Amino acid sequence: MKRILFLISIIFWIFACTAPEWQKKKKQASGLAGNIDQYIGSGGHGHVFMGANVPFGFVQLGPTSIPQSWDWCSGYHISDTTIIGFSHTHLNGTGIGDLSDISLMPVTRNVTLNRGQEENPESGMWSYFSRSSEKVKPGYYAVHLDRYNVDVELTATQRVGFHQYTFPETTDACIIIDLENGTCWDRPVEGYIVRENDTVVSGYRYSSGWANDQRVFFTAVFSKPLKDFTVSEANNRIKDSSLKAGKVYGLAYFDTKDREKIRVKVALSPVGIENAKLNMQAELPDWDFGKTADKAFQAWNKALDKIQIETGNETVKRIFYTAMYHTMVAPSVFCDVNGDYRGADGNIYRNGDFVNYTTFSLWDTYRAAHPLMTLIHPEKISDMVNTMLHIYRQQGKLPVWHLMGCETDCMVGNPAIPVVADAILKGFDGFDTELAYEAMKTSAMLDERGLKYLKEYGYIPYDKENEGLSKCMEYAIADWSLAQVAKKLGKQDDYDYFLNRSQSYKRYFDSSTGFVRGLSSQGQFRPAFNPFESVHRDNDYTEGNAWQYTWLAPHDVLGLADLFGSRERFIEKLDSLFIVEGDLGEQASPDISGLIGQYAHGNEPSHHIIYMYPYVGQSWKTAEKVRKVLTTLYSADPDGLSGNEDVGQMSAWYILSALGFYQVEPAGGKYIFGSPLIDKAVIRVGNGKTFTITAKNNSKENMYIQSIRLNGKPYTEYYIDFQDIIKGGTLEFVMGPDV
Repeated sequence: MKRILFLISIIFWIFACTAPEWQKKKKQASGLAGNIDQYIGSGGHGHVFMGANVPFGFVQLGPTSIPQSWDWCSGYHISDTTIIGFSHTHLNGTGIGDLSDISLMPVTRNVTLNRGQEENPESGMWSYFSRSSEKVKPGYYAVHLDRYNVDVELTATQRVGFHQYTFPETTDACIIIDLENGTCWDRPVEGYIVRENDTVVSGYRYSSGWANDQRVFFTAVFSKPLKDFTVSEANNRIKDSSLKAGKVYGLAYFDTKDREKIRVKVALSPVGIENAKLNMQAELPDWDFGKTADKAFQAWNKALDKIQIETGNETVKRIFYTAMYHTMVAPSVFCDVNGDYRGADGNIYRNGDFVNYTTFSLWDTYRAAHPLMTLIHPEKISDMVNTMLHIYRQQGKLPVWHLMGCETDCMVGNPAIPVVADAILKGFDGFDTELAYEAMKTSAMLDERGLKYLKEYGYIPYDKENEGLSKCMEYAIADWSLAQVAKKLGKQDDYDYFLNRSQSYKRYFDSSTGFVRGLSSQGQFRPAFNPFESVHRDNDYTEGNAWQYTWLAPHDVLGLADLFGSRERFIEKLDSLFIVEGDLGEQASPDISGLIGQYAHGNEPSHHIIYMYPYVGQSWKTAEKVRKVLTTLYSADPDGLSGNEDVGQMSAWYILSALGFYQVEPAGGKYIFGSPLIDKAVIRVGNGKTFTITAKNNSKENMYIQSIRLNGKPYTEYYIDFQDIIKGGTLEFVMGPDV
């Protein structure tokens, strides 16, 4: 028995010694962050980020895999167990791949400096890993590299990535700094690396991809002096202290004892190496990995505390708080601790008096992610708007899809206009309202991306502009938002003009079919019409078909209903959307996913449609369909999202809908009631105030709202206004089985 107990104690001691340092902390409180499951969305087409970060941080430090195809847009996919390095920037849930800048890879042998091929295990730098060795918590990532027998642990601050590598005993330990490999469409343009002394290596990486002129500067500090250092262009290794070239690597060599830890701190800057050093000194001057990981975890706890929910369903809680996490990966801080940042014009701006951000996936996020932000992150709204106004000054228009200081012009419409308009209409300050109005109006009156034809024809003809229908319908949404601001500011002529232009979507409506259809410059509908078919290119519809785009008038639901001739015909057609099935065609975009009939929850133009029913007096249909989407198209599995996460939009829909409402109109703050999934939520809405939502008698069967009380008084509207929420108070739903 003594021998058995001795063996057990030895095994326990070995486990304790080999467990990641951060996990040894017995007093680590889990809090709300303990509900986050970063694997949700890592399979299917979710494309989520996997790794260590803090809320809205510039650094997203995590693994990058070999594949560079569509489902690896974030550099990671649950189906794959290869790692080529641990890079400091990643995208979260996008449909295009980029970033993965400044990648580090610990190895224990001489390797070929390239990405490698999975069919050849000895090629490149990469290693397999076992999913069982992967450990993930908010602000922390750990994995074992099988090929090199190295344990990897990662954590981060806003601008600094912190690596901890546990090596075996070897004279060939090497940490490769890879400035060549990015993700998917990213390609290196110029890299620079310099060994400054025995513990510091700095440099930069310029690349072109989705962001066509991306520039990231870094400084890396090692916890142990380098035994040796070489630089390399591809595999042409040179024993030198610096190199500037197209495909640059730096190799830092060490002798290590068994289980020896080498730590590396890597600070990033969009401005320069000296600023990266400044960020390092401000955010991570010490070497306590465990404390840094704990601070990152607690930062997530604090961020998630913006909404405290009660539910008897632990899976719902897991999905909900993971969704909150996904809404706070980006927009990402894109300035240094002193306020310096690189502008949209490529110039460096010093000592900014606001926090500059990047990664604005606005075609997605104007619909729910930004309206959610106005509720739970009011302190960030002025910085978001100021960022957009500075982008306007630097590039002559508001951002469309901005990434790393670069305008990608991805997707259609003027999606920043609803975001800026929403902030003004909701009463936010801290930015120049007149400049904001100028930026919106200027952006709406340009001649680019089909706007020239909108001004000329009153719509965008298909024989003049590809995807003209979708572009025009999105412009109509932005124009309505701008019109509301014009009205608030007393600009009557502008109000009349943009309100009239916001009705341009009606030009596409074909009353004989009940669908919107492409219109030629001669005013003729496109022939050979198939409402199910979606063509990925040379099409009227952006990532959709006529069934989905017919409803894209969230700013004018009743005006759209009138086009059908009667409310009854509108409702009948809307009902059929969720039933009818048809072939989208072999050229359809993979983004058209999460189908219920032809309703496509996996893509953003559909996200408001379920909430149209209350406008025409049939709120119970919204309740039924909201519950169906919440419970069947979201899950706690890796394939738990019905489409790309889209930088938080897919998750923001879940959060708002689970709370019981959703902002349909693009600006102004009218949140339409649906069917709350949770039993209680306490929302911190800023200024020390809380807004509490309760759902009495809530259950799977009791999905229908029977009555509502606001601050103790009966409430009969089908929506609640933003101003009523931010005052603080209590919204009480009584739920039941009756429609």
